[in-house]
Amino acid sequence: MEMFDKTRNEVRWLPHIRSFEIATAVIAVVAVMAVAWFLFASQAPLPVIAIAVLAFVTCIATIMRLLFDPDSVRARQTDLMLRISNAMVDLMAEGMTVEVAQRICEMLLPRTAAIAVAITDDTTILGYAGYKEMENPQGSAIRTQATHDTLEDGITRLLYTPAEIGFPDGSKLIKAAIIVPIEYGGNIVGTLKFYYRSSRRITETQKSIARGLGKLLSTEVAASKLEEQRELATSMELKMLQSQINPHFLFNTINTIASLIRTDPPKARELLREFAVFYRSTIEHSQDQIRLALELEQTLRYFSFEVARFGEDRLEMNVDLESKIENTSFNVAEMMVPPFLLQPIVENAVKHAMPAEGKLTIVISAQTEGSDVLISVTDDGVGMDSRACNNMMHSESSTGLGIAMKNVHDRMHGFFGSDADILVATKPGEGTQVTLRFPKVLETQG
Repeated sequence: MEMFDKTRNEVRWLPHIRSFEIATAVIAVVAVMAVAWFLFASQAPLPVIAIAVLAFVTCIATIMRLLFDPDSVRARQTDLMLRISNAMVDLMAEGMTVEVAQRICEMLLPRTAAIAVAITDDTTILGYAGYKEMENPQGSAIRTQATHDTLEDGITRLLYTPAEIGFPDGSKLIKAAIIVPIEYGGNIVGTLKFYYRSSRRITETQKSIARGLGKLLSTEVAASKLEEQRELATSMELKMLQSQINPHFLFNTINTIASLIRTDPPKARELLREFAVFYRSTIEHSQDQIRLALELEQTLRYFSFEVARFGEDRLEMNVDLESKIENTSFNVAEMMVPPFLLQPIVENAVKHAMPAEGKLTIVISAQTEGSDVLISVTDDGVGMDSRACNNMMHSESSTGLGIAMKNVHDRMHGFFGSDADILVATKPGEGTQVTLRFPKVLETQG
């Protein structure tokens, strides 16, 4: 707080400092003009000339002191950073798109000592302004090894030779660079790069500006991702609710309960209670994440309606979760996950994998791989060919299986980052296994 107050006071006094600098500069110019006039005048009183010279020297000394005074320099830098920060926040209101990245590069270029500014994601150039701009178009692959190294280890790099950057010696006007990582959710998702024509241009001020802007970009990326995730969670929740409360499912369940009222009243009452709990849970599970145990309960509750409809000789589900991971206190059932991850996969298995005759068995299991947790939904149903599998996993799929898988895929990426994944293994006549990979869960939740 004390540092914030100090910075705020510096910025508040900045207009007064600048006004004083301007007034002093005006006096210095008047003094120079007076000296020149007196020197060429026929009668030039020496005391007046001396006063004019003294005024000129005093003004120049005052201006130099103001320009190089640490407080004044810091205030100007703070003002610059605040102006840049405000502009970047406005630009990133809709997230880090290629258009936004390009505009940020163009905005930063004249405000630093760099001859080129670039922003990348983890594979391509998002924006580039300055020297050799035409040779570095948006969407082109990252070429310099130093950038790949920063993406790998997340270390800010100060590079003082073309060789360190990854350029041949003497082949570029660019002789030095600063590469700053852009982070999100513990992962390096991009870089901010400043290129210079000389290593002498990499001053402490330039280092400070680069690091500050890198942190600002990381913060803004996180903020925009959070907003995207909130919108996505809301959208996905509505889609799931609409999907679950559809007439087909509703009428089938009601008809099943109605038929059981005549043949098995206790079972009908049990199903009716479960049906009420199911929909109440569907509505109440609107938070961002729930325990895996609750997600399993809701999935099993849904499955009980399908068993009541098709019969125990046609459907069966087994849950095989490791209660504890060896040498840790981590309990898989307590892992926090977005709601409605497993139920859509199980629902698709019931709808599309059940054979014409015999029983469909679905197994939900968990295992660990390093610090990742893998949850699998495996069935022994009809399976599918590679074409059907590819259609299901295609990001533009908009019907049936594709909607459910895209739903799960998008929310996993939103909550667990780009390393989260869905793996599908299937073979016609032998069944399908859908595996959800939750990265670094043992590090964050263990």
